[in-house]
Amino acid sequence: MVGVGYLGRFHAQKYAAMDGVELVGVVDVSAARAGAVAAELGTRSFDDYTALFGQVDAVSVVTPTPEHYAVSRDFLERDVDVLIEKPMTVTLKEADSLIALAESRGLIIQVGHLERFNPAVMALDGMVGDPRFIESHRLSVFKPRGIDVSVVLDLMIHDIDIIMSFVKAPIRRIHAAGIPVITGEVDIANARLEFQNGAVANVTASRVSTMNQRKIRMFQQHAYISVDFANHGITVIRKGDGATDAVIPGMDVKEMCFTKGDALDDEIKAFVHAVRSRVAPEVTGQVGRQALSVALSVMEQINATNNRMLKR
Repeated sequence: MVGVGYLGRFHAQKYAAMDGVELVGVVDVSAARAGAVAAELGTRSFDDYTALFGQVDAVSVVTPTPEHYAVSRDFLERDVDVLIEKPMTVTLKEADSLIALAESRGLIIQVGHLERFNPAVMALDGMVGDPRFIESHRLSVFKPRGIDVSVVLDLMIHDIDIIMSFVKAPIRRIHAAGIPVITGEVDIANARLEFQNGAVANVTASRVSTMNQRKIRMFQQHAYISVDFANHGITVIRKGDGATDAVIPGMDVKEMCFTKGDALDDEIKAFVHAVRSRVAPEVTGQVGRQALSVALSVMEQINATNNRMLKR
């Protein structure tokens, strides 16, 4: 484990509890923090990740985003598979470099898009066909973590990844707006994604909300699907034999509630399985790169607009 702050500590706990996995050590720039986590989990602590070279088969990189590239590169160069927290890198050039390096050595990169393992998302398999309009809201009360990047790269990128996995078409045009509110980075943003197949997605993310909300709504021919990530619920409204006096005449309404799972545990187990069996993970480096590309395009447009406003 490289980086055992808020999220990295949870990664380390999952590895420590997993059968057939040895947590060789935890690394953090704070020796005190690394020592505390190591003592909790019965492993060793280090303040320099190079101490793990030659000792591990796989590593989770949960450092601040600007450090993802260098740390991941150094492990890949030593034939170690890596799970990189999202966003995978700061730039597409860095992402491409890591992907090429892993491919040249037959190594695995998995990117930490946690919502792919949300029980509600996994249950959508077979329900979502050809969505034409998508609306997502990911709102969070302010937390002093993840603020080394914008809300687009911190939160919105989750929904970008999920939406692109459903639409499966290139993006034709992006319209975006966003502003800093509390931090020096953009804290609230909205993006309209127009796809080449005609689908449209309206995506909103905020980390300065008074409440937490993670919802996505998808409209496709003869069906409407609403997903509540936080409460693990899905509502599906389809054209059918519904009563004519119903709220939506002629439509059948089905509500499903899923027991809260452990998405992080499932994500890490998927990574370990990929490492053991040498199969491509659920969220490959290329998938992470695709989400990063859209997120960076959103930020490029927001920054250009904000710069123009400042010059007025």
